[in-house]
Amino acid sequence: MSSLAADRSSTPTSSAVAQPSFKDRWYARDRLGGLRRFSIAITILTIFGHTLLGFEQSWLQPFVALASTYSIELLLEWLEARGQKRVPRYRGSWRQFIEFLLPAHISGLAVAMLLYPGDRLMPIAFAGAVAVCSKSLLRVAQGGHVRHFYNPSNLGITTTLLLFPWVGIAPPYQFTENLHGFGNWLLPLVIVCSGTYLNTMFTKRLALIAAWLSGFALQAVLRGVFLDTPIAAGLMPMSGVAFLLFTFYMVTDPPTTPSSTRGQILFGSSVAAVYGMLMLAQVVFGLFFSLSIVATVRGIYLYAKAFSQRSTQDVGAVQSSHDLAQRHVPTPRGISVPATSSSAAAPAATEPSAYAERAAAGHEQ
Repeated sequence: MSSLAADRSSTPTSSAVAQPSFKDRWYARDRLGGLRRFSIAITILTIFGHTLLGFEQSWLQPFVALASTYSIELLLEWLEARGQKRVPRYRGSWRQFIEFLLPAHISGLAVAMLLYPGDRLMPIAFAGAVAVCSKSLLRVAQGGHVRHFYNPSNLGITTTLLLFPWVGIAPPYQFTENLHGFGNWLLPLVIVCSGTYLNTMFTKRLALIAAWLSGFALQAVLRGVFLDTPIAAGLMPMSGVAFLLFTFYMVTDPPTTPSSTRGQILFGSSVAAVYGMLMLAQVVFGLFFSLSIVATVRGIYLYAKAFSQRSTQDVGAVQSSHDLAQRHVPTPRGISVPATSSSAAAPAATEPSAYAERAAAGHEQ
């Protein structure tokens, strides 16, 4: 799920620009509102899922996930605050403490909802730990700040699926197993409406959603036309609740996706294209893997861009130091002559030889 959070991932860098970027304005204005609403929504869905809908996981697994994400979030913040000699952000009022833990709350409930390790608890705790740690360990400079580029929940799920082959994804039917008649339409409708509201008012990621949905439908049609794959089968995942949750709450994570409309379209269509290639390679869990792959490529690009900018700044700093050192050129009589241009510096360079010739002539006389 989308973390909707920056936390330690929004550390300012020395190259901060004067005009705030969209992400900076979003962090200052919309981040907390989105966090609160998303936390409430995923909590309600978890409670309804275990009491009414038919979630297959045990009641204990969400609590284990929350214990993992809460404890690691607090530990990392304490370590960072101690290293920077500042007060931890969770210190203060109870409201401040709760708001600090909202990202960890979302990540914990997301991995507990979407993973199915049977009756085991360790994979759930591991996924939550990876999700929270990724925000502190995997970061890159973006727009004058250092931020994470992986969706925390998605990376925790992807890593767990790769390291523990016996762990799977929660079965799609669990979201509507006990619903009948109009209920089968009501839950998807609520998810679509609430997701559209959040992404319109807070994340501003409607272009990304449109590109992702269009790209997903296109890859299904292309596989059907050229590879004789049933088009209906390729489009079938779009009718599931899990797909809707992924579309409106995970792939649209603001800190880990581009802000510009062009960047959003490229990101969403890239996730769909990678998903289609994974389907051709018969790789399961393509939704989560495709998002992780695209995020990895974007992270490499951001690292390369930041490295190039630092190299350019270093070269400029060296050139400025060299120009400053050459600003005054000493003469034989100890007089400083400003060297404002190459033409002005030329006479000063030849003056010592002329002075030596005059001195030699005077000595001979």
